[in-house]
Amino acid sequence: MNWIFPQSKGSGSIPPLNSLQKQRQRQIESLKAAHSNLAEIQKDVEYRLPFTVNNSTITVNILLPPQFPQEKPVVSVFPPVGHHLIDSNNGTMVTSPLISNFGMHSDLGKVIQSLLDEFWKSPPALMSGSTFPYMYKPSGMPPYPTQGFHFVPAFPPQDGQRPIGPAPVPHAGVEPQQAPPRPAAPAFGLITDLPLPVPTADSQYGLNGHIYKMPEIPDTFPELSEMSVSQLKDMSDQDDVLLEFFMCLPQLKQVTSDKEELVNNIVEIASEFSYEQLTQMKSVFETKMQRQHELSESCSLSALQARLKVAAHQAEEESEETAENFLEGKTEIDEFLTSFMEKRTVLKQYHV
Repeated sequence: MNWIFPQSKGSGSIPPLNSLQKQRQRQIESLKAAHSNLAEIQKDVEYRLPFTVNNSTITVNILLPPQFPQEKPVVSVFPPVGHHLIDSNNGTMVTSPLISNFGMHSDLGKVIQSLLDEFWKSPPALMSGSTFPYMYKPSGMPPYPTQGFHFVPAFPPQDGQRPIGPAPVPHAGVEPQQAPPRPAAPAFGLITDLPLPVPTADSQYGLNGHIYKMPEIPDTFPELSEMSVSQLKDMSDQDDVLLEFFMCLPQLKQVTSDKEELVNNIVEIASEFSYEQLTQMKSVFETKMQRQHELSESCSLSALQARLKVAAHQAEEESEETAENFLEGKTEIDEFLTSFMEKRTVLKQYHV
């Protein structure tokens, strides 16, 4: 009855498959025994192993092809890193000799452990310009994770890193006249001690759309017209005299007052969001991004192909078992034809 089931037990294809599956199971059991925190993504096909080095969590992805262990396992890491055992082109594929030389007599659990030992001995560096393969971000955004998850930037820079704007430039060329006595100069050392300049009318819009209305600044300062030539010369030569004049201007007083009010508002808003809340939200975000990456990677073309091949082998084995039961008289012909043709139809669909 070879015309009914052309690939029967006599073809000799099943014993090697069974033997291979037994070796596959031994390798998987070795992997699970060596790593208690191993996560099974797809039974007998895909596994994930997280490990932490230098306060960064890196996930090792282990994909077992259909003919494993005759075929080498596909091992990758996430997020992308720089390391002598990692492909420098993508920062994810492991190119260690332990993987490239993997054979039937290798021990997958020990191989992965040796790989982790090498990572701990020589920690990989997160690739600063890396991107996630499924979304992973437009240019100009910080990487995940600087762990970091490519998406939440690290914490704000220190004050010493903030850019400092140019110092104000005094007006000159005004007719000199006598002026009344002035109060003592304020305790400022240089012109650069003045408050940072306020944005001009072209850049008054903040990041949140807030508009700051600049005080009206006259083209000339009447106070200068009341000064003598010697007073103007002193102002030009002495910073403290010039600072005194600027600090007495009502426009600058208004800007200084507005700045203090803005700073107080910022401090009040910042106090509502504590550092602990930010850290917690960042951790939750990174965890969800990691999970999103895992789900996306589990639906990748290579993973789907591997699962399809495994399912095809399983359907073929089940159909052969059905044929054996029929030949041994354990199954009626009607039941056999229904079950056998159903499994062969499924197998044909897998091969297509």
